[in-house]
Amino acid sequence: MKIATLVTFAALLFVLVVAAACGSQAPAQSQPAQEPAQAEAPAAGLPDWSPNPDGYMDITVDQLAAALQAKDFTLVNVHIPYQGELPNTDTFVPFDQILANLDKLPGKDEPVVLYCRSGSMSTVAAKALAEAGYTNVYELDGGFNAWKAAGYDLLMKQ
Repeated sequence: MKIATLVTFAALLFVLVVAAACGSQAPAQSQPAQEPAQAEAPAAGLPDWSPNPDGYMDITVDQLAAALQAKDFTLVNVHIPYQGELPNTDTFVPFDQILANLDKLPGKDEPVVLYCRSGSMSTVAAKALAEAGYTNVYELDGGFNAWKAAGYDLLMKQ
């Protein structure tokens, strides 16, 4: 009898805790799924959101293509050796020499977009710039391979 009373008491306590946790609020209406809160771009057309843990922001091919329509940033090819470039590229700086070539880049608070062939070299360069105090660094996800795969032109100037 003692065990049955304890089990009943435990069940009643459980029901009370669950009821209290649920409260008396009206059930929430379901809402359509929304994209993560990432504000769309300022005048430069670049997405305006917080940097990732490495200190830079990732940008997709489509976001970059849209931003190029109202280009107000420095576009840097960091891939070595040269294997092509995106339209409107401003300069070329080898990814492993980015800190030795800061004179080719804008000020630390000005927007700069880095790209390479696949994204690995530009990731290294973006991390280095963020560690050096650059606050507005973007890195093209997938590099110019993703750019080509999305149907955009890759220029061969050299």
